[in-house]
Amino acid sequence: MAPVAVVLDHTTATALHDPKNPYNEAVAAFYVQASGGLGALYAPVLCLTAGDTDRPGLLSYIHGLRFIQIEAFDTDAALAATALLRAGHSWATVHAIHAARPSADFPAGRYLLTLEPEQYEGTGVQAVHPDQ
Repeated sequence: MAPVAVVLDHTTATALHDPKNPYNEAVAAFYVQASGGLGALYAPVLCLTAGDTDRPGLLSYIHGLRFIQIEAFDTDAALAATALLRAGHSWATVHAIHAARPSADFPAGRYLLTLEPEQYEGTGVQAVHPDQ
């Protein structure tokens, strides 16, 4: 069985960065699983940028974590983001949506770990709360 692929959005990246966040331990558990080879974590850079505006240092912190791969904001992501922004989604969520959708590398898509799953309704992604 392949490791479970999970995308962190700005809310879960912030929770991981803040030890006082009530969901810090729940998100950290995903990191521990990734460190043991039981999963793979991805953090879209635009989500980290959004999180860093509210919590300075977030992007540097996540960048320094060994078992989180930062997803680049490439042309495909920008094209998807433009369409999602026009559809009314927030700029903090559009890169996470793109990263979690099915792709050549992840034909079934990836799980999207978020503290606000309602933001992703109707986007075609599997958004899950860390407590679920």
